[in-house]
Amino acid sequence: MNAHDRPSDEFIVFVKQGCETCQMIEGILGDVAQVFPTVIYTQDNPSFPAGAGAIDDTDLEHSFRHDVETVPTLIRLSSGKEVSRTFGWHRGDWQEITGLPGLGADLPVMRPGCGSKSREPGVYDTLRAKYGVVDFKSRPILLGSYDDPVEAAYDRGWSDGLPVVPPTDARILRMLDGTSRRPNDVIGDVPPNLASITVEKVAVNAVMAGCRPEYMPVILAALEAALDPLFTMHGLLCTTCFSGPIIVVNGPIAREIGMNSGINCLGQGNRANATIGRALQLIIRNVGGGRPGELDRAVLGGPGKYTFCFAEHEGDPTWEPLSVARGVPAGKNAVTLFQGDGIQGFLDQRSRTPEELTKSLAMSLLAVGHWKLCEFTNALLVLVPEHYAIFRDAGWDRSRITEELHKAMVRPGEDVIQGAHGVGEGIAVSRRNELVNKFWPEGLLIVQAGGQAGLFSAICAGWTGGRFRNESKPVTKEIVL
Repeated sequence: MNAHDRPSDEFIVFVKQGCETCQMIEGILGDVAQVFPTVIYTQDNPSFPAGAGAIDDTDLEHSFRHDVETVPTLIRLSSGKEVSRTFGWHRGDWQEITGLPGLGADLPVMRPGCGSKSREPGVYDTLRAKYGVVDFKSRPILLGSYDDPVEAAYDRGWSDGLPVVPPTDARILRMLDGTSRRPNDVIGDVPPNLASITVEKVAVNAVMAGCRPEYMPVILAALEAALDPLFTMHGLLCTTCFSGPIIVVNGPIAREIGMNSGINCLGQGNRANATIGRALQLIIRNVGGGRPGELDRAVLGGPGKYTFCFAEHEGDPTWEPLSVARGVPAGKNAVTLFQGDGIQGFLDQRSRTPEELTKSLAMSLLAVGHWKLCEFTNALLVLVPEHYAIFRDAGWDRSRITEELHKAMVRPGEDVIQGAHGVGEGIAVSRRNELVNKFWPEGLLIVQAGGQAGLFSAICAGWTGGRFRNESKPVTKEIVL
């Protein structure tokens, strides 16, 4: 079929002057336009191609609507509908689509095209938000042209005290690309107001927290763990104590998204660690209504209520990851949420045997909550690699370390009853003749993390709600990608 057999055909061409291939084919665009109605859209310079009467597409609306990925792109329409397209320059393809057998005979057989400006990083999401179909269910807040969106977030109480990232449509769309779940999927009801939350609303708060899209599966799993009744998020939020959710991430995803499990992993400086935990806290605040001074009645609170999230170090094959110890298959991604306080530093640079180190750790663990409170709360022990090496070199694994620590913390009841040693705090006097453990058997979680820079481990005291042994516990959830 030649060009004269297709009177209803017309062509659309997308080019940009910054593309060498587009410059190379500039002359043949006129050859096509002599035979067919042809519309040329230029992405960067309205005067290119010269004398072609190109349409200015520097706002990239037409490039977006025609889903152009590469320039040049040639699209053939028949009766107004697209019937074929090609991109870059391939002489045979252009001749076949146009029906012009001599087209570009003096040009090379093939030259690759260039990336469309509509597909540059960040641009496509902006175009989707501006020209695409955005079916968000969240209520939009329209600001005036002179309003500062960061200040507006403060004014409306959406901030945890630090500036938040304005959740524009483009940013929300980009965040939703980080999960395979549908935007309108309901995750659960967020306390204290038990407000329903969708994946879309998670994405909104993840944007505000400063997350990247690839963090979304971790955030969603952490939220599911927080909403598990066994975690008792409502009670943790309303407590007058120091506690908040501590998020521990296991599995390959921690490395893939760049989480820190090494030097300063409990501190600042890592985007994933900082913003994943912050996203969960913002969800509780903005969706559930958990604001300090209202339902959040903490006497002092703690820095961890901004964010407390880190990855477990899994580089030592002798160490059983926390998620595996809690029933998740090895190699799978998971989050564990622990109701915990801030960091109680543990310094022991002299113990060199597992027996010495166990006794030393037990001394510090006994101080959790209060030295005389037993089976009252839980604890999370963050064991640094240099301390773990002392156990590992003696053949002690996670199970042995946990067992020996529990044994080292058993005390006569008469030492810890109320009034003993002239201190009113303590366990019930009726337990005077018992041997009492500091924690419930399942009340001590051990995580390996931190750098190789010293013999400094950490203890995070658990929430006092842990005394309700069968009503409030840490929760582990597998991450769904």
